Amino acid sequence: MDFSPPKKDSKSEPILPMINVVFLLLVFFLLTAQIAPRAPFDVVPPKVTLKTGSEAAPVLFVSSDGETFFQGETGAEALNAIRAHAQQEISLILRADAHVDATKIVRLLTELRAAGVNKIQLAGQPQ
Repeated sequence: MDFSPPKKDSKSEPILPMINVVFLLLVFFLLTAQIAPRAPFDVVPPKVTLKTGSEAAPVLFVSSDGETFFQGETGAEALNAIRAHAQQEISLILRADAHVDATKIVRLLTELRAAGVNKIQLAGQPQ
């Protein structure tokens, strides 16, 4: 049996200087990196107020092939329902599919203006 004290291993490299170097590199890259390009001018986003219940504006849906849907009615019946509401001077939210042809939207906006809709808001899909 060998009761002698165990031999010490050769002196290992200290890790503290390596950690310091890593943090210095991290700080350097954080200070010099451009996270997002700067805007060419200041832009103030619009303020949004959410309406709930009966105060919410009615929504006109447009499918990718240009079919309209308004309060249970489709196609020409939807425009007739909008004309009935337009006598109350309504504002309308238009929610169209991303793949609908722009000429169909322009034609629809012209028809809505002729139907008496005073205010039309184009809305994207909620996320």
